[in-house]
Amino acid sequence: MDISEFTPDFFSLAGKTAIVTGGNGGLGRAFSLALAAAGANVFVPSLVDDDGETARLIEAHGREYAFVQSDITAAGEPERVVRACVERFGGVDVLINSAGINLLSEDVVAFDRAKWDPMIAVNLTAAFDFARAAAEVMIPSGRGKIINIASLFSFLGGRQSPAYAASKAGIVGFTKAYADELGEFGIQVNAIAPGYFATALTEKTRSDAEANRRIVDHVPAGRWGDPADLMGAVVFLSSRASDYVTGHTLVVDGGYLLR
Repeated sequence: MDISEFTPDFFSLAGKTAIVTGGNGGLGRAFSLALAAAGANVFVPSLVDDDGETARLIEAHGREYAFVQSDITAAGEPERVVRACVERFGGVDVLINSAGINLLSEDVVAFDRAKWDPMIAVNLTAAFDFARAAAEVMIPSGRGKIINIASLFSFLGGRQSPAYAASKAGIVGFTKAYADELGEFGIQVNAIAPGYFATALTEKTRSDAEANRRIVDHVPAGRWGDPADLMGAVVFLSSRASDYVTGHTLVVDGGYLLR
């Protein structure tokens, strides 16, 4: 391609379909809305439905939204979800493995398999299962985008939840492996590693003056991330503009890892 051919349309997702696991809450909702704003229809498997807010936001952009209640860790469920998406929209162009959980224990010895196993199942194994199921659809079309959601704790140890760091480090390794495997088929596989973001899950920390100050002081940007700060990153990695980017983990953390 000659550089004169580049236009902002390279970032368009018009006519595309995206599956966003857990895409009706938290950061997942921001990913879903970003993709819709760029032109994609959005298919969301999630354990619980929301109050209709995600559908309203997406439909305001003139895009279609579909929800299916799903335990993404159940045997055969990723394949069922992908088939349902193909039946509804005709294909799968983008997969965002956004669903995740974090179980905590202040006593390291008390953190046992009862906490470890479900976290690995949701955060890592389901991401693999969905990526494999989506790849079966993407390979014949010769194109596709798979985006896994990593974390700062892909690179850090962290406390109170060893399975979180382990699963998110695993996501980075899996992203590289699948990028290598699927590159020959025109499929790019990348990850996004969010830093500290202002969401319902971090409200308790943000309301603690000392804990809040400790985090903000560590961020060169001097603030918590807003979910909107992730929206450009997910559109870029889902679009034609990133066709030569694969196996990369894009850290969106306001500079936290620099200090």
